[in-house]
Amino acid sequence: MIDHIGLTVRDLKVSKAFYDAAFAPLGVEVVMSVTADETGSYGYLGYGPGADSRDIQAGKPSFWIGGGETLTGPMHVAFVAATRAQVDAFHAAALAAGGVDNGPPGVRPHYHPNYYGAFVLDPDGRNIEAVCHAPA
Repeated sequence: MIDHIGLTVRDLKVSKAFYDAAFAPLGVEVVMSVTADETGSYGYLGYGPGADSRDIQAGKPSFWIGGGETLTGPMHVAFVAATRAQVDAFHAAALAAGGVDNGPPGVRPHYHPNYYGAFVLDPDGRNIEAVCHAPA
């Protein structure tokens, strides 16, 4: 159901130091970094089981931290969609229910070539996403 969760942090460098230390005993580390240039807004760090882990999710970021303003909410939650059509339908339904567009359905190649997601702000301003990782 949940693909990943993200938190907005005040200071990415300070938060990285904290999470690096806290997650080290769990075998969790930064497995993806996305720059502000790539997103057009803020930089983000994605944590997950290290690539050398035996975990089935090795190398996949499931917990993100990033800079930002609270305009897009202090939290981001992404839900798994089986198909790109489900992502499109999620976006349309969320807008019809009063959500605010925060990124239309589309490929986000800075995450990976098949990352197809859509973003809406819920009534409290939280950034809610549906994402499909399957190829087109």
